[in-house]
Amino acid sequence: MPTYVALLRGINLAAKRRVAMADLRAWLAELGYADVRTLLQSGNAVFRTAKRPAAVRREVEARLAVGAGFSIDCVVRTADELRAVVDADPLGSVADNGSRYLVSFLDRAAVAPAFAPDAFAPELFHVGPNEVYFWVPDGIQNSKVLAAFPTRKGEVATVRNWNTVTKLLTMTEA
Repeated sequence: MPTYVALLRGINLAAKRRVAMADLRAWLAELGYADVRTLLQSGNAVFRTAKRPAAVRREVEARLAVGAGFSIDCVVRTADELRAVVDADPLGSVADNGSRYLVSFLDRAAVAPAFAPDAFAPELFHVGPNEVYFWVPDGIQNSKVLAAFPTRKGEVATVRNWNTVTKLLTMTEA
């Protein structure tokens, strides 16, 4: 059975969108997913199922809406897709702090913005197939590249730092 990672968007950041990870694990197990595990409180789940990625995303979002009482978007990646994200590591030669090296996981193909990857140096970005990598050495809050990066209507994107991405990959391989 394939291993998947579900990355929930926008939970546990404010008091109104709270989801306990124990509840998340229980809801995913109710869907028939095996070996359900979570990482941190920000909505990262690893599990196994024979279902296809699009079906997994639909099921997870529907179950979360019922369980949490509000809509929660998620991005789903297979273990192989997550491995490809880590193997690509396009900014690893400059990113020396895993908490400030970010990956934005998209629900569709990534599109490069009109500005150059180093337009906000020392901040950098690299557009991958379905992800965008960001190096924000001074942190997320004051990042100019993150503020300027365009989003497309209806696009689901959720960001994880490199430390979390690599921990999730390790979980998929356990």
